[in-house]
Amino acid sequence: MLLRAIRASRNILLPSRFKCAFGQPVRWETTDRSVVKVLNLETDAGLMVDSFSQAGFRLNNGMMVVGPMAIFPKTVLSWCVNSSYDINEDSLSLFYLLEPKLDLLIIGIGDKGSTVDTKVIQFMKNKGINIELMPTESACTTFNFLNQEGRYVAGALIPPISLSIREDDVVQAERKRRKLFVSQDDDEVF
Repeated sequence: MLLRAIRASRNILLPSRFKCAFGQPVRWETTDRSVVKVLNLETDAGLMVDSFSQAGFRLNNGMMVVGPMAIFPKTVLSWCVNSSYDINEDSLSLFYLLEPKLDLLIIGIGDKGSTVDTKVIQFMKNKGINIELMPTESACTTFNFLNQEGRYVAGALIPPISLSIREDDVVQAERKRRKLFVSQDDDEVF
């Protein structure tokens, strides 16, 4: 019984001793394939945040936004706040005036440990807007993911003051630097 089930299944990779028992090798055939996509390279996904610095944000269309920004799936605006302490009912008025209502407003408050007045959170909930407060690094990732899923989200993002440098960042910077210095003699990259 078990051998019939194994023989009928094409999604099981059998060790060589089982292949001989059936008289012919079992082929690995499946339509379930893993696919890896880089969300920011999808042209029809809308605007996404590629990177950020203390000065602002770089978007997937190559545009650089200086300072805080309000980002929507197809639009980006400058957001007139300096820090998380400047977030109030007036600075968030654009988000609750929109029709149709947002599924979620993601507020990137800058660095970890920055705070927002709890009255603002309650005010937005009373207006029927779901909000999520998080450090800007997490907010960018969350916005990109939900935007790619087709959700009607907006991001209100403040550039962080302190940045953490990762090993991957150093490696990418080194690759870019090497591409800039090309030998004129034999066109090789140093």
